Amino acid sequence: MKQKVVVGMSGGVDSAVAAYLLKEQGYEVIGVTMQIWNEDLPHEEDGGCCGLSAVEDARRVAGVLDIPHYVMNFKKEFQDKVIDYFISEYLLGRTPNPCIACNRYVKWEALLRRSMEIGADYIATGHYAGVGRLANGRYAVRNSVTAQKDQTYALYNLTQFQLAHTLMPVGDYTKEEIRALAEKNGLPVAGKADSQDICFVPDGDYAGFIAQSVPEKIMGPGNFVSESGEIIGIHKGLTHYTVGQRKGLGLSMGHPVFVSELRPDTNEVVISDEDVFATGLVCNRINFMGMENLEKPRRLWAKVRYAHKGAWCTAYQSEEDEISVSFDEPVRAITPGQAVVFYDGEYVMGGGTILQPVKLR
Repeated sequence: MKQKVVVGMSGGVDSAVAAYLLKEQGYEVIGVTMQIWNEDLPHEEDGGCCGLSAVEDARRVAGVLDIPHYVMNFKKEFQDKVIDYFISEYLLGRTPNPCIACNRYVKWEALLRRSMEIGADYIATGHYAGVGRLANGRYAVRNSVTAQKDQTYALYNLTQFQLAHTLMPVGDYTKEEIRALAEKNGLPVAGKADSQDICFVPDGDYAGFIAQSVPEKIMGPGNFVSESGEIIGIHKGLTHYTVGQRKGLGLSMGHPVFVSELRPDTNEVVISDEDVFATGLVCNRINFMGMENLEKPRRLWAKVRYAHKGAWCTAYQSEEDEISVSFDEPVRAITPGQAVVFYDGEYVMGGGTILQPVKLR
């Protein structure tokens, strides 16, 4: 009997080719498009997993591949686990990564649960990553063959159970190869542009989205202050800023300045005359993946944001749900709310949410 796999089809070329590859490998493939947008939310008509075209494009691909296609409603999960989290983190002066939350709680947890209810053995996505089982018996996400599109950073929070039931066939190909496969096999999304930015804030105006969503919770303007406490200007509201930001501050200081800290308790944005570097960090909300714990200090490669190339560090578990990290060289713009993800070679060992940077001494 063929093993059954539900492919999360976003309407893009990557998930379309994932479905094609798995069918070629002999799986019984079912396409599912996750309806996650609420009518009140802004979303793009074209492109992106929240786009209005996603369902129709996925349905057209399923027709070409001759596989069944369904739409599943995950609006509540997306609101609770992604949008509400995104807003609350910004209001606390942190910079969240909603794609990580969406992957863990919507694209995997919710989709996997419903897929298994209809008899599926696996779920699959079009992420540029892979899944392997290590010598210690644990499952771990591994790097894709192309560093340019590698998406392992946003997948560090997946659980062992989720990984045991996950297939990621696209991770063995480059983007160019994926588009060529789509073209060769007549998939109608072969030339579709990749989605950009956060899908539910297509114009990139995070502060405007939050103000529209929870106007009663916005603190509004406050003081820009120097690191010594001197008031040097008025800011537009904490949600407009992030650690390391240099542009768009509206301060005429005669030299470049940088956001070094957000203080929601006093509604202050702290400004530094020097670029924001730190020698370490503390993180919590830990998810262990390729390793079971960090009771002993361990040398690891760490990324502090999606576009960070990574840096060598020594990490150890300082509290039950807390890891302390010391970098070999100072790292720029370590931002509370973002994730730090740990690697050993090509595999993800785990990660957590950055609580605070450890400043240069």
